[in-house]
Amino acid sequence: MKGLYMLDYGAGNVRSLVNAVQRLGYTIQFVKEPSDILKAETLIFPGVGAFGHAMKALRQKGYAEPLKEYVASGKPFMGICVGMQTLFEGSEESDEPGLGLLPGTATRFDATTKAVPHMGWNTAHSAKTVSYQNGNGQEKKDTVYYFVHSFAVPYHANLKEWTFTTTQYGEETFVSSVQKGNVLATQFHPEKSGYAGLRLLDAFLKGTVFSDSPQESRSTPHTHPMATLTKRIIACLDVRANDAGDLVVTKGDQYDVRERTDGSSNDVRNLGKPVELAKRYFDEGADEITFLNITSFRHCPMGDLPMLEVLRRTSECVFVPLTIGGGIREVIDPEGTVHSALEVAGAYFRSGADKVSIGSDAVYAAERYWESGKDGSSAIETIAQAYGAQAVVISVDPRRVYVKDPSDTSHHVVKTSQPGPKREQYCWYQCTVKGGREGRDLDVRQLVVACEALGAGEVLLNCMDRDGTNSGYELDLVNDVKAAVHIPVIASSGAGSVAHFEELFTKTNVEAALAAGIFHRQEVPLQSVKDHLEGCGILIRPQDSVL
Repeated sequence: MKGLYMLDYGAGNVRSLVNAVQRLGYTIQFVKEPSDILKAETLIFPGVGAFGHAMKALRQKGYAEPLKEYVASGKPFMGICVGMQTLFEGSEESDEPGLGLLPGTATRFDATTKAVPHMGWNTAHSAKTVSYQNGNGQEKKDTVYYFVHSFAVPYHANLKEWTFTTTQYGEETFVSSVQKGNVLATQFHPEKSGYAGLRLLDAFLKGTVFSDSPQESRSTPHTHPMATLTKRIIACLDVRANDAGDLVVTKGDQYDVRERTDGSSNDVRNLGKPVELAKRYFDEGADEITFLNITSFRHCPMGDLPMLEVLRRTSECVFVPLTIGGGIREVIDPEGTVHSALEVAGAYFRSGADKVSIGSDAVYAAERYWESGKDGSSAIETIAQAYGAQAVVISVDPRRVYVKDPSDTSHHVVKTSQPGPKREQYCWYQCTVKGGREGRDLDVRQLVVACEALGAGEVLLNCMDRDGTNSGYELDLVNDVKAAVHIPVIASSGAGSVAHFEELFTKTNVEAALAAGIFHRQEVPLQSVKDHLEGCGILIRPQDSVL
C-alpha cells in the first residue's frame, strides 16, 4: 500500500503501532510536516496521554487544519485513543478545544464507584447490525479489546449514526469506537489488543471495515447487568545480566536470584531468554507482560542497549501492553551527562514500552510529598504530565513489621492473618528501596496515597514475605491498598497454584494478578490459570490466536 502515513505528535509508544502495521505486511511513513497529511492516501492518528497536550501539539505543529481537511476529503482515516477524542468538541480534561468534527465532550469516569484509569480488557459491543469482514470471514459482534484511559465520550442519541461500538465500565456506557464514511476511530488500542486488534487494523487497511450499506442500522446500547472488564493475568520477567554478561530471565526467592548450592559457583538463576519467553506468554494468552530490569541500579538505562533491544524485539512479536521497570530516575551517564527521569522513560517508550514502573524513586518522592507537598519535579509528576497517568506504575516492595498493639507504632497497622514470631496479631508494611535491601520509615498506605496524588496511574503491589514462597498472595495487604486508592492495583508475590488466583479474585477486588517463576518453570501454565478462572465464573479474556 502506497501513501500510508502515521501522524505522530510525540505521544509515547508508537513503535507498537508501526510493528502491528508491519506485521500485517504494510509499510508506513511518518508525517514530518503539515503538507504530508494531505499527501497521504491513508492516515492513522494514534494518541496517548492528555487531551490538552495533544491538541496543543497539533496546533503548534500546524497539523490541526490539514487534519480536518484530510478527514473531509473522504480518504481513509483512523484515530486511536486520544486520536479519537480529538475529533470531538472538547474534553473536561482541558480548556483546549477539540477539532469539532463530531458532537460531544469527553468526561472523566466516576472514581467513587470504580478504579480510574479504566485499564484492561473490556468488551466493545457492536452498535451495527452488519459486522465488518476480517480475513477469516465475519468478525464477532462483541469483541474484547485493550483500554487505558480516564476520560471517555458518553453515549448520546445524537451520536447514534456515528457509533460503531459502545463499552460499559461500571455503571457508565461510553462510545468505544466510531465509524461513518471514511472515518474509523477507537478509544481502545488495537495495536495492543492481540489478534483481535490486528484483525481490526487489517480490516481498516483493506477497507472492509467501511460498510455504510443501506440495509445497515445502528442499535441503541443497553446497560449490562454484569461487569464486562476482565481480570488481567500478567507474566513478569525479571531480567538481568548473568556472570557471563548475557541477559537472562531469572527469579528470586525473597529477592535472592542466585542458585542455592553447596558448591562455590552460585550462578544467577537462568530461566530463559527474555524475548523468547515474552513471545511464549503472548501465545499462551498473557494479558500484559512486565520486564523488571533488576540490575539497572548499577548502570545508566540510557546506555543499556541490550535491554532497549529486548524491548524493541519484543514489541515486534508481542501485541499486548509491555511494562518496563528499573532505573526510572535521574541518572548520570559515563560521559557525565545528566538525564532526567522523563528522558529515561522516553527512551523506554520509544523502544516499545507502554508503561514504566517506578520503584525506589517513588518511595523518595512520597517522602518528599509528606514533607512539603507536590512541586512538579518528581519522576511520577513529570512522566505523567507528558505521557499520562496510565503510563506510570508504582512498584511497591514492602515487608511486614509486627507489633503487639496498634498503639506501638505511628504507622498504619493491619490486623494480619499471618501471626508474627511472638504471635503478634498486627503488623505494618514497611516500604523498602534498592531492591529490598534498605527499609524506610514509610508505610505502604502512605506511599500509595502520595503516589496517586502525584499522578501515578497504577500500583504493582509486591510482598517480600511472600516472594518465591508459592504460599498465595498477601490478601490483607491487597485489600488494605485497594481501600486506600482509586487507581488499579496489580497483586504480585506468592502465587503457587491456580487456586491462589481464584482466592485473590474472589476475596479482593483487585484488577490484575502477576506471577513469574511458576510460569517460567511451567509449574502452573498460564493457560491453566485462565481455564481455571473461567471455570469459576471469573471474567477473563478468551484465548485468541487467529489473525
